[in-house]
Amino acid sequence: MVKGEPDVTPFTKFFEFSDQDEPIFLNVIEMIKNKLSRNLRLNVHEALLAYCAYLVSEIRSRRSDSNITNNSSKVLTQNDVLIGVPETLRDIKFDIAVDNFPKKTIQFIKPIPIVNYIMGVHGAIGVTNCEKSS
Repeated sequence: MVKGEPDVTPFTKFFEFSDQDEPIFLNVIEMIKNKLSRNLRLNVHEALLAYCAYLVSEIRSRRSDSNITNNSSKVLTQNDVLIGVPETLRDIKFDIAVDNFPKKTIQFIKPIPIVNYIMGVHGAIGVTNCEKSS
């Protein structure tokens, strides 16, 4: 379950694959890493796949749920994703089963840190007063 801004309907995305599909999944993850290495930004679906790959890797490495959750904010930054992705992925809940490990529910709250910013300040970007002077 993915929840974003309060005025946007939450959505669910399913990723399910067998052993035969794993090479495809790994290939897609390599394409995402390649995209990031070229300083290109990820869309929502690519970001979700990056988090899925992170979870699979961490679960296979036997990391604790709290360690996985605490380090989720290090997976992607605001500069790694398109505008609006951090706001769309404010709350991500995964129900995940990897290999023979027990099924887990892991939730990331605001996994992509958002820096406070101002769209523009009057006069800061060359905005001039267009009124007629008398």
